[in-house]
Amino acid sequence: MAKNTHEIRDPIHVFIKLDSQERHVLDSPIFQRLRYIHQLAMTYLVYPGATHRRFEHSLGVMELASRVYDIITNPENLTDEIRALFPQTTDPLTRPHWRRILRLAALCHDLGHMPFSHAAEELMPDDWDHEKMTRELILSPAMREIWSSLDPKPDPEDIVKLALGPKKAKGLHFSDWESLLAEIIVGDAFGVDRMDYLLRDSLHTGVAYGRFDHFRLIDTMRILTPPAHGKEEERSSEPYIGVESGGLLSAEALLLARYFMFSQVYFHPVRRIYDIHLKDFLSAWLEGGHYPTDVEQFLAYTDVEVISAMHQAAKYSDHPGHVHAERIINRNHFRVFYEGSLGDIIESGGEMKAGQIAEAAKKEFGGEYIRYDCYSPKDSTIDFPVRKRDGAIVSAHSISQVLKNIPAAGFDYVFADKKILPVIEKWYEDNKAKWLSISKEEEP
Repeated sequence: MAKNTHEIRDPIHVFIKLDSQERHVLDSPIFQRLRYIHQLAMTYLVYPGATHRRFEHSLGVMELASRVYDIITNPENLTDEIRALFPQTTDPLTRPHWRRILRLAALCHDLGHMPFSHAAEELMPDDWDHEKMTRELILSPAMREIWSSLDPKPDPEDIVKLALGPKKAKGLHFSDWESLLAEIIVGDAFGVDRMDYLLRDSLHTGVAYGRFDHFRLIDTMRILTPPAHGKEEERSSEPYIGVESGGLLSAEALLLARYFMFSQVYFHPVRRIYDIHLKDFLSAWLEGGHYPTDVEQFLAYTDVEVISAMHQAAKYSDHPGHVHAERIINRNHFRVFYEGSLGDIIESGGEMKAGQIAEAAKKEFGGEYIRYDCYSPKDSTIDFPVRKRDGAIVSAHSISQVLKNIPAAGFDYVFADKKILPVIEKWYEDNKAKWLSISKEEEP
């Protein structure tokens, strides 16, 4: 008798189980392509262990989405009010149906990533991003053929909704139930996409900051109505995913882990300059400087084709993007010569002092020798409902000083070609007093 349950070993979740119908999706060429898309672009050039791919991340998101769904729809964890709002949680037919849709959506949520994930997403044409391409792929003839082969057949639009959520699946109508299920995958507070990438990136980079007690957190997650505050007529009645009070520390640890991983790994200056060199290379190498949006042409690109092209371009000076490829392959990347402090960044309100220094350096030395990269800190405080031991539902901010004070991560780098580094460092020192006194209204 053919086996219907399949197990895949995973360094985070130990075993990930899927049935034969889900394996049909896993074995499709469109999903298998994710084996060749690095999760963290060229971060492996800084953290050698960071060679993991979107393939295993997608499996991890499916595993965590299932765990969250099973907990929040467990009859013991539902109040009468939630049962009345969401009869799907108790219906013996619809509850497993939506579990299946959620797992398929979690599995497919990253199908549209271009080579090296987010690093060169700017090279998609205007109004395109990896979420829009994910939607195109889920609705493509090749995937529709797979959806049609499943029993029962899922509606591909339902998969799109849960994979992308209301912000990205534009033009589709969401019921409260569908919005809640999408929150399981892409939610700002407890989205399992975020949970898996923090745990997985932390493990593979060897940076311990991304760990948190996700077992405890998931076990305490609940569907909760918003806490009562403000004027009654202005209150939202839309339920959210929150936690029991016993899970509050795990929730704090998740959001702190995110801050530390951004500060330590995702915003590492050498990681950032490799992203810039990659974008410069791809701009020269890709036809028209952009990734194609035609599905078949898009699927022809993975990290393998790009790395192969970079090696060729690094060897031969007449190949498109030679100078940028050589910087990556031979590790001749630009170096930081100015880094703005977080205080400067916040004080300048987004008008980065480093940006002014970069413009002045380009005029002095030439734009080909200078690169500027910045990220303005955004409000990172996230609120969610918490059910206290007495049954009252309150705002997490009303009982957690940690959540109200999680700092924002940001950076402000100016890079220079290492050939001119001594000269430009002296130039900066000679003009340092001028740069440190410059106001944001002044032009260099």
